[in-house]
Amino acid sequence: MASGKFMWGQDKEPADPEQTFIEFSAKPSSSEPAASAPQPKQPKAESEKAEPLKSALKKPPPGAAIPINITPAEVISTDTQGVPAVPANNEQDDEERGGWGNKLDFLFSCISVSVGLGNVWRFPYLCYKNGGGAFLVTYGIAMILCGIPIFFQEVAIGQYLGAGGMTLVGQLCPILKGVGYATMTMVFFLDIYYCIIIAWTLFYLINSFVSLPDLPWQSCGNWWNTESCFSPEMNVSTIKTNHTTTPVEEYWDKRVLQITSGIDVVGGMQWELLGCLFLGWMLIYGIICRGLHQSGKIIWFTALFPYAVLLVLLVRAVTLDGAGTGLLYYVTPRWEKLLEASPWIDGATQIFFAYSIGTGALPALGSYNKFYHNCYKDAIITCIVNTLTSLLAGCVTFSILGHIALEQKTEVSEVVKSGPGLVFLTYPEVVLKLPGAPIWAAIFFIMLVILGIDSEFCIVESFVTGMVDNWPEVLRPHRNKFTLGICFLMFFLGATMVTHGGAYIFQLMDFYSASGMPLLWCCFFQTIAISWIFGAEKFCDCVYQMMGIKPNKFWYICWVYLAPSVMLGIFVFFIVQYEPIKYGNYQYPTWAEAVGIGISLTSMVWIPAYAVYYVFATPGSIKDNIVNGLKPNIKSRAKIPKGEKTAVIPMSESSAGLISKNSSFISKNSSFISTKNNSFLNQ
Repeated sequence: MASGKFMWGQDKEPADPEQTFIEFSAKPSSSEPAASAPQPKQPKAESEKAEPLKSALKKPPPGAAIPINITPAEVISTDTQGVPAVPANNEQDDEERGGWGNKLDFLFSCISVSVGLGNVWRFPYLCYKNGGGAFLVTYGIAMILCGIPIFFQEVAIGQYLGAGGMTLVGQLCPILKGVGYATMTMVFFLDIYYCIIIAWTLFYLINSFVSLPDLPWQSCGNWWNTESCFSPEMNVSTIKTNHTTTPVEEYWDKRVLQITSGIDVVGGMQWELLGCLFLGWMLIYGIICRGLHQSGKIIWFTALFPYAVLLVLLVRAVTLDGAGTGLLYYVTPRWEKLLEASPWIDGATQIFFAYSIGTGALPALGSYNKFYHNCYKDAIITCIVNTLTSLLAGCVTFSILGHIALEQKTEVSEVVKSGPGLVFLTYPEVVLKLPGAPIWAAIFFIMLVILGIDSEFCIVESFVTGMVDNWPEVLRPHRNKFTLGICFLMFFLGATMVTHGGAYIFQLMDFYSASGMPLLWCCFFQTIAISWIFGAEKFCDCVYQMMGIKPNKFWYICWVYLAPSVMLGIFVFFIVQYEPIKYGNYQYPTWAEAVGIGISLTSMVWIPAYAVYYVFATPGSIKDNIVNGLKPNIKSRAKIPKGEKTAVIPMSESSAGLISKNSSFISKNSSFISTKNNSFLNQ
């Protein structure tokens, strides 16, 4: 029996115009009628909402709509004749979806987003690239007007609909379903190049034990060093050039990357890095298949351990000579930089990148919350922790840059080439100043490996789940084999970035594939779908029903006006004042720029292309298809049985929070009409 779906604007019985109508599917117990399921004790404020359940379980009149003020988990779907219906595939879907084990799981998983490579690796190098304080200005504006409001919006709408980012926009605005496909394309590109950072980190970790009791980047005189290399213990009279480089910098360029003169000179394969890349993908696949990410103790360790290491490095970094100069450069805005497009596009997209906005991750996390969970407080706490983590990593990095500038007798802006390897130039430098340097080096790179793998396995799982959900009949029975195939494919594609010219390809991918233009483009249309087409007023009503609080005017203005305006303004500004990408002082050739723009378009084109496809391929007139395509088509909210728990894969940055597929966690005989109200409403 097919389950009826409600299309916004569809003619039904007259109702209160302030109410929103959605039809949700529910699963009655296989052993007893759904109406006999025990009802949990409800707070007084919600007692009146439970009354319509009795009539909802009876045969409703044909075409009657179910008001949204009934708890979604308390409502069952009806077919076109008004008879309660149970979708044929409901049992299977329910087995594959679960929920958070307790109220802190969601907050804890969101906070784990804050400790990621986007904060420790990406934030400092973008800040250094854009002049320090100028970047902080654009970062702060984007955080207040876009980051925090959209973060909360994504989590809340995912919690309300019980849907992840792949299908969420398609439910709210069918004609913009291409946003989901664009998101998966960005995640695919992100999967490919993110593991390169893990390969670099594994290379450093392994080589930390090669030259014991010293570190290989500690001194000059190695086979990869040049005449420009200078370390503090050397005699100044031995310097033969005007510009010197540190052993750390030469180790990165000449030993790790063995970098060529440009992207058009790819050179040979850096076989050691290729081996580290293979090892990284083996670790990721093993973690996904063996479920090590589900262990609560491991999750706590991976979240707290990086903070402990960063705090130790911070204490040592700020006590170095010259650290004050670096910190002053970090917080002092260079206002002329704000007239350029780069700080604006980098500041905005770093917020989205670190917060996982526009990647489908946050709605997926929120979809596993109980309907009455107060995700507002969780969203605010997570955003604050995320930003503080980035600022902490920035303090460590710029303290070290100030120290290096003092040693080289140069300006902070001239210390090193700005690029994705900044973290490998600053942190190895500070560990040399700690007693027992090899031990601290190993600890730091273990931390980076943890952060990298924590990020990577989640975004790989996100992509795999998105594909499996779109073609479940074909891929679900062979999920492990499909995952192995995807890992091998991404390893093969990523091998180009561990050649001698691979760093240039990596920079191209990082700028054009999953940040910058495509990320702003996807976020803009997602915000339009939720705030304009679905309606910010309706969304505020949804928040009020779930949490008992209604967002004030600030949130409404941000969602409807400020966030879309900021994203559109930065996007247009970036296009008008477009500047070719650089790797340090290296200018990319025109053909490389064209390849980069093509990479961006492969994800961006999904949105207009699907809209055209929807209008012309859907049965009906073009006018009707456009009108219907702008009406929400809400599907069932996935639920978990009362009292059941399941292991949750914590979401990491730029990834989706996913639920492990384990039938033992879901009872086939549990009634899906029972609900348990969140303690927020019980207070």
